Amino acid sequence: MARALVIIDVQNDFTEGGALGVAGGAAVAVAITEHLRDNPDAYDVVIASRDWHDADNDNGGHFAVSSAPDFVDTWPPHCVAGTEGAEYHPAIDTGLIDIHVRKGQGVPAYSIFEGVTDDGRGIVSALDDLGVTDVDVVGIATDYCVRASALDALGAGRRVRVLTDLIAGVAADSSAAALRELAAAGATVEPSAS
Repeated sequence: MARALVIIDVQNDFTEGGALGVAGGAAVAVAITEHLRDNPDAYDVVIASRDWHDADNDNGGHFAVSSAPDFVDTWPPHCVAGTEGAEYHPAIDTGLIDIHVRKGQGVPAYSIFEGVTDDGRGIVSALDDLGVTDVDVVGIATDYCVRASALDALGAGRRVRVLTDLIAGVAADSSAAALRELAAAGATVEPSAS
């Protein structure tokens, strides 16, 4: 039995001041790094995702280019590959991350399970290779990419915890609904121990 920490999209564009900044995002970045430093033996592997969108197209309709974004299916441009907005928030200690995942390269992608590792593998393959049975999910945003990633982890047969003190959402109501949905789907929704 191995446990992974899966950090979802703690990027400059998703924290305060970014293209789609979420209130509390920077604090989550700090708290995730503190959690890892305070619990050095808690995880067998740490995996982090980043949106990594193309600059020269609408990423399969994900970027609103000819009309205003609806903030459901279409969004302002964000996390464009190679830009400052796509980089990890500076409070994330990237030295603690074992596997980096990029998602949304030309297509809409919310779940880390839609991305690929730096060596081109899917997440299920990476988890299987490491014998990961348990996944703790943290990051941004509770009501979108955290939700989608946790649901896909459950669908991939993992035991899932969503650590409520290490996530930030776009809106209170939709974040609360996402956590209820995750609990109903079989995830444990609770604060971290630290």
